[in-house]
Amino acid sequence: MKTSLDTIYRKDYKAYPYKIENVNLTFDLSPEITRVCNIMDICCKLDSFDNILHLNGEDLELISLSVNGKLLNNNQYTLTSKTLSIHNFPKKATMKIVSQCKPNINSVLMGLYISKGNFITQCEPEGFRRITWFADRPDVLSRYRVTIRASKDFPILLSNGNLIKKEILSDGRQEVQWYDPFPKPCYLFALVAGNYIVNETYLNNYKNRNILLQIYSSPDSTNKTQWALDSLIQAIQWDEKYYGLELDLERFMIVSVHDFNMGAMENKGLNIFNSAYVLANSETATDSDYENIQSVIGHEYFHNWTGNRITCRDWFQLSLKEGLTVFRDQQFSAAIAASDFEGSFANSVYAVKRIDNVINLRAEQFAEDESPLAHPIRPESYSEISNFYTETIYEKGAEVIRMLHTLLGNVRFLEGMKEYFRKYDGKAATCDDFLNIMEFFYIKYNPGKNLSAFHQWYLQAGTPKVKVTIDHCKIKKSCVITLEQSCKPVGIEQNKINNKKPYHIPFSIGFLDHQGNSIPLILKGSPPSETVLLELSKPIQRWVFEDISDKPIPSLLRNFSAPITVDYSYTESELYLLCLHDKDLFSRWESVNKLASHKILNLAKQITQNPILVNNKFIKIWEQLLTDSTLDPSYRARILSLPEEKTLSKYMKPIDTPSLLKAIEILESIIGNKLSNLWERIFNNINNYKNDNVTYSYISAGYRALKNLALYYLVASDNSNGKILAQKQYEKSDNMTDRIAALSLLINFYNEDLAIDALERFYEKWNHDPLVIDKWFSLQARGRNTDVKKIRKLMNHPKFDWHNPNRVRSVIFQFCMHNTYGIHQSDGSGYEYWIEQVLILDKINPEIASRLARAFDNWSYFTDKFRYPMKKSLEYLYNYPNLSKNVSEVIFKTLEFSYEGEVEF
Repeated sequence: MKTSLDTIYRKDYKAYPYKIENVNLTFDLSPEITRVCNIMDICCKLDSFDNILHLNGEDLELISLSVNGKLLNNNQYTLTSKTLSIHNFPKKATMKIVSQCKPNINSVLMGLYISKGNFITQCEPEGFRRITWFADRPDVLSRYRVTIRASKDFPILLSNGNLIKKEILSDGRQEVQWYDPFPKPCYLFALVAGNYIVNETYLNNYKNRNILLQIYSSPDSTNKTQWALDSLIQAIQWDEKYYGLELDLERFMIVSVHDFNMGAMENKGLNIFNSAYVLANSETATDSDYENIQSVIGHEYFHNWTGNRITCRDWFQLSLKEGLTVFRDQQFSAAIAASDFEGSFANSVYAVKRIDNVINLRAEQFAEDESPLAHPIRPESYSEISNFYTETIYEKGAEVIRMLHTLLGNVRFLEGMKEYFRKYDGKAATCDDFLNIMEFFYIKYNPGKNLSAFHQWYLQAGTPKVKVTIDHCKIKKSCVITLEQSCKPVGIEQNKINNKKPYHIPFSIGFLDHQGNSIPLILKGSPPSETVLLELSKPIQRWVFEDISDKPIPSLLRNFSAPITVDYSYTESELYLLCLHDKDLFSRWESVNKLASHKILNLAKQITQNPILVNNKFIKIWEQLLTDSTLDPSYRARILSLPEEKTLSKYMKPIDTPSLLKAIEILESIIGNKLSNLWERIFNNINNYKNDNVTYSYISAGYRALKNLALYYLVASDNSNGKILAQKQYEKSDNMTDRIAALSLLINFYNEDLAIDALERFYEKWNHDPLVIDKWFSLQARGRNTDVKKIRKLMNHPKFDWHNPNRVRSVIFQFCMHNTYGIHQSDGSGYEYWIEQVLILDKINPEIASRLARAFDNWSYFTDKFRYPMKKSLEYLYNYPNLSKNVSEVIFKTLEFSYEGEVEF
């Protein structure tokens, strides 16, 4: 490998020897050269004295350096491209560093940079070192006072905390001063300067404090921030009510930014957001956009406590703040969606949200857990920390927190959270700190039990598999359920002896009889219940249920109580019964999903056979679910959607991409054909129902989802009316959800002339709106007929911008990571295209490039036709000189820790 990689290990953690109690920053802003004066009060910790002070810095020009008012000469410090070390540093001192940076040429979008003429910062994880020399690590907490000076071209000047001063200087520039009274790590520092409009309101919180809430956005975004503001108010009030946590500043600000590497950033009191997660109205945003905005607004606000007031000690503990906060934002989104409903309908809302969580987890995180880059939610090592903002850290991390919530129950979990906030407020904590508190409350209420095996979720990678065996004794009327767990070595674990230890797995089950009725479950010494939580903490365990006359049909892993796979051989008739009668709505969806998955995988094996048949009983299940008015529209839209190719590929080894895609298309066509009259009736009934059709709400979104699913099946079946209905919807729709759904169908199922005409008219109407044009690019990049030639042509469009991450993601990422038809070309041109884009992006923005580099994580599971060209492409990058650390680490691990044994179907 041409690029050397230094590895950082969790076991080598040492506390920083100095406290930096106060930081006083002064910015003289200019796009070409910004001068930063950094004055720090530093003292040595009593228990560790090191007379060399080490600071981090990148792409900075040092102007002057003084300690206690005395300028230092070159012999008193050592300066490299990445560090500044001051020799013979006293135990206590005030140090002043004056430096310069160049925001206008900062294309990595870390540190201080320019976006659409405005100054923006991004400091997590290691961007603050691009602003000034500092101890750029999360366990150094300081209070910040920030002075910003800029010309009148930048009328809005913002930073963390509370505004304490604002004036016009004698030279005509503005000066403002902000003070944040709460100690924070430097990765939470933020500065924004530019031309913005603001949508603001005051909120009277539960302690009767008036708090100013502000959403800043570009002048062309009028009337697009109200949903974000409403979502912020909901998040604040929900956190107060559910967790008893208050907003602790006089104001809370969100700034919408067009050029941003991430989704959003939780900087204390000054959240900076990718505009995609702020701006929305019914004409420009889809229902998914609205839901994502609400979720991300909640997520970043909830970080105020789980991430800011309590931060992580080091970056190995990243899931401490991210996994916990994802769990909290999932709770919030489900609670808000269900707040208008009661009883079974509210239960359906919670089920829909849980299904959405699990679909994403299986498609993205389960794949990561099988890949060469698999890692525990608390990694043991890394070369580039930016590469560890992964689905495992976030989504699996949230599932681990959810398991603790399940094991403790809501009341005791909240007790644990309250103690966590009490004990670690204002500190940098670890995953063990959190888990130890939860374990204390678990033991307190479960004498004789512990969570020792639960620690393995933090120590081991991979997705555990639980094999279920059921033995029924008709004479004793008893049923023995046996759970046996295993977890194969993955990623870096493959180079070690397989000594993985058992996990503590909460496994929720129910039983149904052969008429579909729930069977009360009776464990010895426990009252009867329709759902029982089994706690599997050994390699194999057994439980005996009493008073069960006939062998039951099990409903397994209800509500997806653990992020695992289940090995149990259902008969087809058992799945049919569960599809129609399981009271646990998640498990009911799961049964339909399994049934569809079996059909698709079997079709993929028989793809050359003709005719291909699907039995009527399978179609009857679809018909009964589609016409079941007791199920809300959102739930029906989920349960009647076929599983995605990315999820199915986990169960197909080796992965034969063309056969799998063809099998999905065949089943879509059969379901569409067999139920065409019903799909058309559903479509027309909903289409004629205009109540709250444009404005987003959970119920209106559900109707749109079901209507567009009906339209999809009609079009996929080549129904003669499908084309007419799709064209009409595109022309007449009064919301972006329906318009995008129709346009996608025109692109993917009909002749190119029809698609081109629709795309041209769409562009003509929306070319002024960057987020809508991202959708326009994305639809084409993912199109079934888009090959390398077409994607290159799309990149030549004047609206394509290499320096805008959203635009890069909407074109290059969509093609390389979501267009299976286009990227896996038989001539290898798709892989050559991927190599080119990784190399170009690596010179511009290594963080974005490294994410694209992960397109072929699971290359070794494909058939030889695809795996060998993919491997060759990875090896080309492996041997390419001067790659960034970001990309080098991904390529090295993808090749080094890949699975190259025999793969089985």
